[in-house]
Amino acid sequence: MAFGYTNSKGNTYYLHAKGKMFFFAKEVKEGALDAVPAGYNVVEMKTGMPVLKKVVAEGTAAAATETNTESAG
Repeated sequence: MAFGYTNSKGNTYYLHAKGKMFFFAKEVKEGALDAVPAGYNVVEMKTGMPVLKKVVAEGTAAAATETNTESAG
């Protein structure tokens, strides 16, 4: 069964993949996925369209901030 996401407007979208590209569609088509890939989560845009966003590890974000601070000073 394809992974479905119901947005704040009540519309259901189904997750699909074509190679390394992920997208949501209103109908289940070829390439439908059963679950969200590891390392991603679903977020909703202002328009109500769901998209996948990479999960940033807590340590990675802190390290990036620290590196940017050091190079600025």
